[in-house]
Amino acid sequence: MTGRPRTFDLDEALERAMRVFWRHGYEGTALSDLTAAMGINRPSLYAAYGNKEALFRQCLDRYHRGPARHVREALAAPTARGVAERLLRGTVEVVTREEGPGCLLVHGALATGPGAEGVRAESAARRAAHREALRARFELAVRVGEFPPGTDAAVLADHLATLTYGLAVQATEGLPPAHLHRIAAHALAHWPH
Repeated sequence: MTGRPRTFDLDEALERAMRVFWRHGYEGTALSDLTAAMGINRPSLYAAYGNKEALFRQCLDRYHRGPARHVREALAAPTARGVAERLLRGTVEVVTREEGPGCLLVHGALATGPGAEGVRAESAARRAAHREALRARFELAVRVGEFPPGTDAAVLADHLATLTYGLAVQATEGLPPAHLHRIAAHALAHWPH
């Protein structure tokens, strides 16, 4: 016996869920918010995506493939400075979007209660993976002589990651894109070379 066929687009519904989580965070989003935005009922949500936590994880994946793809693209820049520039400029573009200021990965699960440890841990692991990818890229830059001798690639990666997350927080507080771009330009003006 088979169930009824789905009457909604899985990908479109996931996009809508991502935008709700992006705007309200994990705990600020009720299942009723999700079902209303996705245009489905609770049984359909559970059948297609699992529980709220599983849906959030899928939304994080979608966020990285979509709005936050600049992170992956930045890592492919031919120089370490290019990595930093693309990452900072891309971050400002994403965190000042009309869909909701800020970064899903930063504010989506930072403020969660005891029942959401898994979501908080998942977000922290993804941020750590981002810093690790930057560290590896900057270690390569050290080896090929893009930085002065003794440059600490790990500290530089932490610095850049902290700056990008800080831009996301500033965006949620209403700083305009032009101001955030000035912060990014200041950081790039002091980039080691």
